[in-house]
Amino acid sequence: MNNIIITGLETKHRTYARVADPVAEVRDVGALETETQSLEQQVVSFLVSKDIEVQSENFSACHLLPKKRHSTISGPPAIIVRFVNHKHKVALLRQGVKLKGTKVYLNEHLTKKNADIAKDARLLRKNGKIQSTWTRNCKVWIKTNGL
Repeated sequence: MNNIIITGLETKHRTYARVADPVAEVRDVGALETETQSLEQQVVSFLVSKDIEVQSENFSACHLLPKKRHSTISGPPAIIVRFVNHKHKVALLRQGVKLKGTKVYLNEHLTKKNADIAKDARLLRKNGKIQSTWTRNCKVWIKTNGL
């Protein structure tokens, strides 16, 4: 109930072994700062740069999800964020419209069954059989075409 999944966000992973090269360090100061940030800090800084109000103190956990073995989808791995309180999750999801135009998406973490239902509902919306679909509190909602 307190998790969201962030997809499409490019992150830099920490490297634990670095070759000491003073010339490269002077050139790549910005890259070095990004590289030393934790995943949680990178997520917060990206969201704040998009005028989304979020604080890292509200995160209980933040880590990458493993990619599926037979997935044809390429791109950065998904990030799961667990919140301390449900109201912080809802507040962040409401601000998700500010990400329009980017390729980053905020979604609820659904069970496999509900995720399949939501996927089928999106296909029905795309085919014009229903008017709209959305999720709220891990439940899938659909609006029919007025029948």
